[in-house]
Amino acid sequence: MALAGQTLLDAQLDLWQNTFAFVKSMALKSALDLHIAETIQHHGGGATLSQIATRAMVPPAKIPCLSRLMRVLTATGVFSAQQAPSGIRSCEQLLYTLTPMSHLLVGSRNQLRNDHTLWELADRDPAFNALFNSGMESDTEFIMDIVVNEFGEVFHGIDSLIDVGGGHGAAAHAIVKAFPHLKCSVLDLGHVVADAPNDTSVHYIAGNMFETVPPASVIFLKWVLHDWNDEECVKILKNCKKAIPPRDEGGKVVIIDIVIGAGQSDKKQKEMQVVFDLFIMFINGIERDENQWKKIFFEAGFCDYKITPVLGVRSLIEVYP
Repeated sequence: MALAGQTLLDAQLDLWQNTFAFVKSMALKSALDLHIAETIQHHGGGATLSQIATRAMVPPAKIPCLSRLMRVLTATGVFSAQQAPSGIRSCEQLLYTLTPMSHLLVGSRNQLRNDHTLWELADRDPAFNALFNSGMESDTEFIMDIVVNEFGEVFHGIDSLIDVGGGHGAAAHAIVKAFPHLKCSVLDLGHVVADAPNDTSVHYIAGNMFETVPPASVIFLKWVLHDWNDEECVKILKNCKKAIPPRDEGGKVVIIDIVIGAGQSDKKQKEMQVVFDLFIMFINGIERDENQWKKIFFEAGFCDYKITPVLGVRSLIEVYP
């Protein structure tokens, strides 16, 4: 059967996107080689094309090529671009700024600049903090709509929940909306809680999950543990275990995170899982397979766990004391 024209065009687009995907990697490498992220930060978080070219020592004849490189890097979300302020030369149309992704290009491992971690940067930079939390909220709203509507049974039979590292409470709001009887709280760092909404049914607690986690029937961790190494995860999980009652009283930890290789053998999902693992090395994070998850669960003192691979590349994990 002949395919419709739009179907063929969509197929061609998919083919081209896969064929030329390497160009995005080459563009990213060029950004690293030219220290573009550092240049933007050096200029106070916004730099024009000529400022980038000067600091990178790009020959004048190659500046049009640099412009085309920046166009790709903004289209793919590495940097963002906005109209330059009126005080800048009229020929400079765009001011390039950092995104959460390109903030990760400044420095190395879990350090970004001046020996600050990603979380310390969020504490020190209100604009970055707002952008980072906005991105996390968007993902949380998307995934939690599926969780509460299709897998809400994980929250049955409990009366309280603490969303650890829950930001401004997007997950907690989705849960309490679906289960109004639940007392939902969010534990996060002080600078995050300070910007949380006031008029809400969710309670916010300023604290540090490495120090203590408040008591609740269930502790909820969405895309938190993949940011930390095994030793740090065990410390977090031990604090979670202290906070919940025994299993026969409903106590458990609910985790949404990637489990590499879990579920059906879907090539696209497996590929995305391992790509995420490589990507999150930027902040010294790790995406784990089941054996790696099992290791940290048992080291933290838990007795059992259940992995349900129903959220695309991510899984719903229940861990029992």
